[in-house]
Amino acid sequence: MMVSETIMRIIIYNSYTLSKEGNLMKAARKVIHLFVIVLSLGALLAMAACGAQTAAPPASAGQTADSPEANAPDTRKYTDYKGNEVQIPVQPQRVIFAGETFGDLLVLGVDAVGAQLSSIKDHVFENRVKSIEDVGFPINLEKVLELKPDLILVASTDTKQYEQLSKVAPTVMFDTFAPLDERIAVLGDLLGKQQKAKQWLADFNAKAEAMWKQLRADGMKDGETASVFTYYPGDRLFVMARAGLPQMLYHPNGFKPTPMIQDVLNGSKGFMHISPELLPQYAGDRIFILIPAAGLEDARKSTDELMKSRIWLDLPAVKNGRVYSIDISKSDSDASTREWMLEELPRMLRK
Repeated sequence: MMVSETIMRIIIYNSYTLSKEGNLMKAARKVIHLFVIVLSLGALLAMAACGAQTAAPPASAGQTADSPEANAPDTRKYTDYKGNEVQIPVQPQRVIFAGETFGDLLVLGVDAVGAQLSSIKDHVFENRVKSIEDVGFPINLEKVLELKPDLILVASTDTKQYEQLSKVAPTVMFDTFAPLDERIAVLGDLLGKQQKAKQWLADFNAKAEAMWKQLRADGMKDGETASVFTYYPGDRLFVMARAGLPQMLYHPNGFKPTPMIQDVLNGSKGFMHISPELLPQYAGDRIFILIPAAGLEDARKSTDELMKSRIWLDLPAVKNGRVYSIDISKSDSDASTREWMLEELPRMLRK
């Protein structure tokens, strides 16, 4: 029953009762007094009712479509560096990473469900990798299906492989030859780790600046050049450019590439096959030689033969004792290896 209707019923009832007693004036005064009291009571009740309606949300308010949780999208559009548009999860939980910079994921605290174990085995971060499945090299599609990924990151730009993987889960081509800062920022965006990526880069870059400053104090000269070489199976000699150790060495305050290597860098190449006869044109003031992985005996043999050759022994860096050997698995450009190199590089140069 409405409050106003209740008030009127009370007034009418009391007016009738008092008038029957025969004292009309007295009745009138009591009715007026009662009317004021009841009106005040009604107003209070109305205010209380309004307050209750305003303060008490519907029981299901936390689950309505207007809540931030309900409105938050599960996926978003992303365009990779090759122009592929794909809907990716906002917070991927089951990531497969197929590329040579797996250590990038570790600094962001990401545990992938699958990777190419060749990019992990014998690397400086191997003992930090939790249980993970090998997707093979080349990638085994059946294994990928078995792992039920919600995001696949792949270094290969092979379009056929990309199409096959895209049928399994959202797939993004990831540039593993890109500079470290760019890669970590991209991964932070892809994996929902933007703040962690930003903080890690700030910390790492500060440590790198301090390292190069100390190396200069130890005798490194302005404009010193450096080169990185390695042998691959098939007696093929390569000069490294965008890939691997050069990313560390060619720091703004670090070593410079030789003019010939700069040409390779300008061509956005990770490395380039050269003949041993061209070594003098690419060799810098300091030379880093990457020792092939265990098991690649022919590549190791080629390396040994090169380092005994006349063309090698006549290089200024060799004559000046500025040649440094390092296992190729410890020379990658991934973030975890780069952290390790902040301490290892000064030790190498001081030998």
